[in-house]
Amino acid sequence: MSVWIFFRLIGALALLMFGMKSMSDSLQKMAGPQLRHVLGTMTTNRFTGILSGALITAAVQSSTATTVMTVSFVNAGLLTLAQAISVIMGANIGTTLTAWIMSAGFSFNITDFVWPAFFIAILLIYSKKRKIFGDFIFGISFMFLGLGTLRQTGIDMDLSHNQTVLDFFSSFDPNSFLTTITFLVIGSVLTMCVQSSAAVMAITMILCSTGVLPIYQGIALVMGENIGTTVTSNIAALTANTQARRAALAHMFFNVFGVLWILCVFRPFIDVVCGFVSYDATMVKGDPGFISNAAKLSFVLAAFHTSFNIANTSILVWFIPQIEKLVCKVIKPKKNVDEDDFRLRFIQTGIMKTPEISVLEAQKEIHSFAERIQRMFGMVRELLAETNQDKFVKLYSRIEKYEGISDNMEIEIAKYLNNVSNSHLSDDTKAKIRAMLREISELESIGDSCYNIARSINRRMRGKEDFTEQQYEHIHQMMELTDDALSQMIVTLVGHKAENDINRSFNIENEINNYRNQLRSQNINDVDNHLYTYAIGTMYMDIIQECEKLGDYVVNVVEARMGVKKFTS
Repeated sequence: MSVWIFFRLIGALALLMFGMKSMSDSLQKMAGPQLRHVLGTMTTNRFTGILSGALITAAVQSSTATTVMTVSFVNAGLLTLAQAISVIMGANIGTTLTAWIMSAGFSFNITDFVWPAFFIAILLIYSKKRKIFGDFIFGISFMFLGLGTLRQTGIDMDLSHNQTVLDFFSSFDPNSFLTTITFLVIGSVLTMCVQSSAAVMAITMILCSTGVLPIYQGIALVMGENIGTTVTSNIAALTANTQARRAALAHMFFNVFGVLWILCVFRPFIDVVCGFVSYDATMVKGDPGFISNAAKLSFVLAAFHTSFNIANTSILVWFIPQIEKLVCKVIKPKKNVDEDDFRLRFIQTGIMKTPEISVLEAQKEIHSFAERIQRMFGMVRELLAETNQDKFVKLYSRIEKYEGISDNMEIEIAKYLNNVSNSHLSDDTKAKIRAMLREISELESIGDSCYNIARSINRRMRGKEDFTEQQYEHIHQMMELTDDALSQMIVTLVGHKAENDINRSFNIENEINNYRNQLRSQNINDVDNHLYTYAIGTMYMDIIQECEKLGDYVVNVVEARMGVKKFTS
């Protein structure tokens, strides 16, 4: 094989992988929110979960994207692990569509059709409204160009007359079980190396269609691809959270179990699949009809891939609860995790994601950030009522720690969103990221306000004077209004924009403003009337003013979420 043909081969594989990635990314940009909605609603039982996983994966041509999206939903509490396992089973079925597309590309010269598609795609890319659709056509055109080039390269390589290649494959006993295991391992290792089961499938189709690799060994390679792709996802999930690692392990268990039982009925199962596509596995070169029979080889591989995953799902769908228990027993949650420690719960590192999934994770992390901030405000309210010196110091230290956590969360989420924004994003996703960056900035300001209130309470604790009973009553009432504002903010962050009523937050903010104005006037009169000193009155109003300022930040978060202009007090 010449160097030129070798570079054509690896270049065509690169085109194929790039085309599939571009097509998948553009489809997720066009239908990302809808896909999440389908995944969230079509998982009421294990069968609808399998169906939704299969449909979404067939649509976006990426089982990895479906799996990561599913794990994100598990982390967010929208899906149970059992539901996630059913979706992952469905994703294995959906991803077999790729093999059928490739088998079609190997059956006839498809490259003649891609040139007009490239021209249409470039016209659409220069149209702002249809740019994503243009990206999709470019992706699918590159994929078919890669397939066509691979097909032609396989013909030019003329492997059926390459004695070295023939001698290598003939050195394996086609009837030996050890040969099947060897090719299964080769398929797994190749898939882990190139990080693409589609690329290894393409190589397998070239080898089989040229007649140098018997169909039984070709299918062993396909089985190895199924294991190799799960090993890759498990390695990627090592740095992720517990649920992500459990989902990845369930995916591996599904494929490894399938390979084990297929090995027990290897040849009978393949013979049945060959019967589906009318392929004669006993036919040899020189027999009448050999060429037309060999043309069906790529369809045999695709049919096996589909039959394997459907049969495996049909068996394991009844044991999803047991699989869930198994992966939970193998991968246990980390012990002694302090909720006061800084850690991101939903943003995962180590797993490849698309921008749409990254935005979903960031939204969940911001919701977690908001809940943490409300807990911090709850500690401030406890601090106001605490009279024990030791408990007061301990609680104040905890509030200080939360203030540091809020700073770190803002930085880490912003860093993550900035990384996501470096991808090719739709205009809608760009707007979401801008809004989320504003949300985390305002949430961090809320944390600062909580800390400022705690510092005022600490000054009062160290001083000789205390607030009057009436002042305590006013502060508690103001804090109650502020806590209501925080609760309404969290509701807004969780719900859909169309279902949220921004006027509720505005109404609470108006109440806070009016109450602040009332207390400010009353404070001046009370100091003038010598009901308390000017110093204690200043500390009292510092708390009231900071609560009002906190309410402004809350409204800013709500407006960022709802997509309206910045609030001004």
